[in-house]
Amino acid sequence: MNTVAKPQYKGKRYRLDKPELLAPAGNLEKLKFAVHYGADAVYIGGQKYGLRSNADNFSFEEMREGVEFAKKYGAKVFVATNIYAHNEDIAGIEEYLRNLHEVGIAAIIVADPAIVDIALRTVPGLEVHLSTQQSTLNWQAVSFWKEEGLPRVVLGRETSLEEIAEIKKHVDIEIEAFIHGAMCSSYSGRCVLSNHFTDRDSNRGGCCQSCRWKYDLFEDAREGEVWVSEEQSAGQPPQRLVPGVTQLPLHQPEDNPFTMGAKDLCMLGSIPDLIEAGIDSFKIEGRMKSIHYVATVVNAYRKAIDAYMADPEHYELKPEWMDELNKAANRPLNTGFFYDTPDHEDHIYEPEEKAAPFDFAGLVLDYDAETGTALIQQRNHFKPGQEVEFFGPDRSPFKQIVGELRDEEGTVLDAARHPLQRIRMKVEQPVAYFDMMRKKK
Repeated sequence: MNTVAKPQYKGKRYRLDKPELLAPAGNLEKLKFAVHYGADAVYIGGQKYGLRSNADNFSFEEMREGVEFAKKYGAKVFVATNIYAHNEDIAGIEEYLRNLHEVGIAAIIVADPAIVDIALRTVPGLEVHLSTQQSTLNWQAVSFWKEEGLPRVVLGRETSLEEIAEIKKHVDIEIEAFIHGAMCSSYSGRCVLSNHFTDRDSNRGGCCQSCRWKYDLFEDAREGEVWVSEEQSAGQPPQRLVPGVTQLPLHQPEDNPFTMGAKDLCMLGSIPDLIEAGIDSFKIEGRMKSIHYVATVVNAYRKAIDAYMADPEHYELKPEWMDELNKAANRPLNTGFFYDTPDHEDHIYEPEEKAAPFDFAGLVLDYDAETGTALIQQRNHFKPGQEVEFFGPDRSPFKQIVGELRDEEGTVLDAARHPLQRIRMKVEQPVAYFDMMRKKK
């Protein structure tokens, strides 16, 4: 029987000299923003074998373009190949993995042991990182995967900082951990509510986020049984009714419907603890999130990481970094499992989640220093008299009131109302290509 020697990783590979900032990229444009705003690596989804089937995802040609763009900035591209495969999913996986290697993908993120084995045997030049879907929480499990030939393990979200430090003490391997974004209300994705309610398989990329729905609680007056029904709304199943049984609501009309949604994770205030625990890669969740979200969150963590690495002894968390994150936060934030086990206070019970308070209004394409005029690509409606804010990877945010707007032919406009319309306007401070303009909702 032919065997392929398992790769061996030695030396500094087990401990990165500087933590990697790993960002999500749901499409090619988001990849470019993530890299431009400071990501050391991005993770994307292909058109097969990933857990975000509703994201735009990447063709092989888009992957190739993304890899070429990332290389210009010294960044890497990883591909999530993290489904739990059924028999019919296995066909074609070898060719798919070879294509990933051919276009320059640095690593794949895998949960299913079958795909791990196939990748190590057939494409030894393609790194395999163990997905968080494996729920790896202890050093002996991490040691097992190291012996299998994997250079990196993405720990389960339930791992504490104390446990991470213990893992690094026993096993010389790279550790990746989620440090920002949505938290699954189940145990690292073991939820079957999506399968039950909508026939969309969570572990094959179809999760409909049932935990974010609103629920009412009723009691079956005949049997005394308590059950949960979904609130009838667009795109969700109607309430389930049991013929001949009286259902008594266990709530008052003025009470809020119940949701199981967890608060989002945010570890910006704990950068020193993350680094000292030995985490090698800081992973941001959110391949389905907006460009504004990706750029804002990556930029905040980039500044914090760089500041700590430059002078650990005098490092201080700057309030403006957290202010930036709050401009992109969709939900209330907490520190997940890193310091303690979350309890009832770490879930969202209110009927309406707080949406991000800012919209991405425009992308700076060019700047004329002589006239102080910027060429801006419209991404959301804005008009003269509105307050907007400019920010970028190499600048502090600044606010100004929108003045006169003109199109590229010089015609005065009453508003920037057309998607991707190119508009010229005066700016109060110098801006640069890829800077963003946002506005309050």
